[in-house]
Amino acid sequence: MGIAGNLYMITMTFPVMTSTVSADALCKLVCKTYAFEEDTTCTLLRTGMNHSYLVCHGNTRYIFRVYCYQWRTREEITEELRLLLLLKERGIGVSYPVADRKGNFLQEIHAPEGMRLAVLFSYASGAKVRFMNDETYTAIGSCMGKMHTITEHLDIARVTYRTETLVTTAYERIRTFFPDTLAEIQFIKKAGWQLSERLQKNHWEDWPRGVVHLDMWYDNMSVGKDNTITLFDFDFCGNGPLLLDIAYCCKQLFHIEADKRAYKQKEQLILDGYRSVRPLSEEELKHIPEAAVLIWIFYLGVQVQRFDWSNIFLSENYLKMYVGRIKSWIDYYNVPLT
Repeated sequence: MGIAGNLYMITMTFPVMTSTVSADALCKLVCKTYAFEEDTTCTLLRTGMNHSYLVCHGNTRYIFRVYCYQWRTREEITEELRLLLLLKERGIGVSYPVADRKGNFLQEIHAPEGMRLAVLFSYASGAKVRFMNDETYTAIGSCMGKMHTITEHLDIARVTYRTETLVTTAYERIRTFFPDTLAEIQFIKKAGWQLSERLQKNHWEDWPRGVVHLDMWYDNMSVGKDNTITLFDFDFCGNGPLLLDIAYCCKQLFHIEADKRAYKQKEQLILDGYRSVRPLSEEELKHIPEAAVLIWIFYLGVQVQRFDWSNIFLSENYLKMYVGRIKSWIDYYNVPLT
């Protein structure tokens, strides 16, 4: 009886949370669906929020993104693609969706965990550059300004980034993983509540708003030899104050640039590039630091939500490091907290 029970446990099939789909199987799917030739190759590039595969068809490269199970709805992905096609049509450098031979953009992958959706994207030419020259930082600001000129007043069927989304919902997710007795969680709660209240009192939702990328940093853009910028990974696009993209870009630069004097110069180049295309009010500029803290809190909530791929990092030591970065930013900008 005991042996039979053990045998049953060994041979039974368990469900999975997230699988990594075979690149060879995807290659066959892509060749058939997009009428590519048999010399096409497909290799796994990275796993994470979604899984990305490099598809090479002749001399042309593509990115095949397989969205994780129940991460984005069909409507959310469709809205992301609609935005990308609009930006492409209006001359913004983006990695855009490629239609299959029947004119469809979305593919269905029958994975072990359930139905996963996938999209073939154009390859963003250029290179990822961690530390850039002055002209490139200016070009990034200009590119962001041109994108916002198009997306201002636009509304898509995606998340709307309010203080409730960025802080309240994120905090509730965070405290399901980390006990709220930790000093770092208490700090997040205090900072999130106070800065949200300050932005609301300054009517930040009345500032220029539209569709934002909310993940705009060097890892999600390619730089060409002539400083042309190609943006990709719009997985977090949504509605909200346009200032959020600027705040996100600045806080990521702050994180990777150890020399804060150099950071300040680079931040100014981004802002100058942006204002060469569209205005930024003094009120918006003044509140970049507060908006960035809210984004920091939001993304910690995302990491907790997606713990199945990031739990190796989610420890109290990681939390201390993460909150330490927020505090460094707050100290640098003298953001008042009581």
